[in-house]
Amino acid sequence: MTERAPVPPGWPQAVRPPGAPHWESTALNWLLDLCPPEYRGYPVLFRHPAVLAWLAGRHVDGQLDAIRRALASARAELAAVVPPPALTETLEVVESEQARLVSAQRAVALVAQALRGVRFVPRL
Repeated sequence: MTERAPVPPGWPQAVRPPGAPHWESTALNWLLDLCPPEYRGYPVLFRHPAVLAWLAGRHVDGQLDAIRRALASARAELAAVVPPPALTETLEVVESEQARLVSAQRAVALVAQALRGVRFVPRL
């Protein structure tokens, strides 16, 4: 397969397409970047990238749960703490982070599938 192999919408830009040279190492590095730095110290995650993808998925899911709770409670918890413009900016940051995490969640699922051997076929 070439570097221009088909990938589905939502595939992370930092990860080469499945079948491209060194694609798994780019997937491994990208997944590790989504996780706490301590994950780099666990050899099993390097030997079994599908395990890393599974853990990265759980990690992103947890972050998404936390950011959704933050969005739900931000006004009530921060209204008396910061001025209204700061609260508005905070909500924008939280909403932006939520969008990033939703995108990361999809991308992790796609990479996890590819690491399990699923190949993507473009639709006409």
